[in-house]
Amino acid sequence: MSKKTLTREGFLKLCGRTAGIILLGGTAGGLAAKSIARNAKEGTVWQIDPTKCNQCGRCATHCVLDQSAVKCFHHFPMCGYCDLCTGFFEAEPHALNEGAENQLCPIGALKRRFVEDPYFEYVVDEELCVGCARCVKGCTQFGNGSLYLQVRHDLCMNCNQCNIAANCPAEAFVRVPANDPYIPRLGRKEST
Repeated sequence: MSKKTLTREGFLKLCGRTAGIILLGGTAGGLAAKSIARNAKEGTVWQIDPTKCNQCGRCATHCVLDQSAVKCFHHFPMCGYCDLCTGFFEAEPHALNEGAENQLCPIGALKRRFVEDPYFEYVVDEELCVGCARCVKGCTQFGNGSLYLQVRHDLCMNCNQCNIAANCPAEAFVRVPANDPYIPRLGRKEST
């Protein structure tokens, strides 16, 4: 076995490369820290604009968390409390029963509760909801749009560059004031 000896020239090249990597990493880290500090100073967070969202399903798959911080919200004043809710049921269900084969939600996060004939209430179980947007898409296409997606800020890591925002084809992810982080289904009212 031959043992390689390190020459003075090789040592200086190795030191130069190492210093360059450290400098590059420090610069990148400094820029990221400045950007995070700027966002904190400005007091903004990521949120989904429901008027731009096209229910692509990427919120469920592109969040850096194991289970997405995006959850379905229900704007009850808009809801028709329908017997055939197209956010709960397939557009043409086999039957109007709560069997899994008739539901849009793949994990049963949208719960149906009888109110009085012919009305039902639909409630989102946020612990189960993965933000897949299937219920939102059904409600928007065939219903009144009372179901919509929002980022839950108590779950969100508030990444500087949100991975969902980077992959959102509708550019529905926007920065909003941290002191008012949720966008109502009907949009923000302009203050006069």
